[in-house]
Amino acid sequence: MNWFVVTRKAFKFNVAGALLLFALLGPCALAQVADPTQTPNITTTGRQRQRETEDQWTLDQKREMVKKQNLQRQQDIKKDTDQLLDLATELKQYVDKTNENIISLDVIKKAEQIEKLAKSVKEKMKGSN
Repeated sequence: MNWFVVTRKAFKFNVAGALLLFALLGPCALAQVADPTQTPNITTTGRQRQRETEDQWTLDQKREMVKKQNLQRQQDIKKDTDQLLDLATELKQYVDKTNENIISLDVIKKAEQIEKLAKSVKEKMKGSN
């Protein structure tokens, strides 16, 4: 009978210890799996995750490069249109100096420069460099 009493006391002690342990560690274990967005995706391997990260980095780099190219293109267009304005002003001055019987060779050259530059601006505006 003493053996049964000791075993019964030991059982109660073990159950109480297990309950105490669960009470202390249970919330920690539940907190680790409570957020399903933080659990790793079992279907993807480490190599796949690395490729996805590299792909995202590559996409970010391409976007940055396109952004820089567009900024440079915009600066080039602005510079060319400023030059077009200057050439058009010079052409107007040359035309004002001529009369109906005389057309200067400079007028023709300025007109050709304007035409060439205008085509260049048009192509840059379309997006082909």
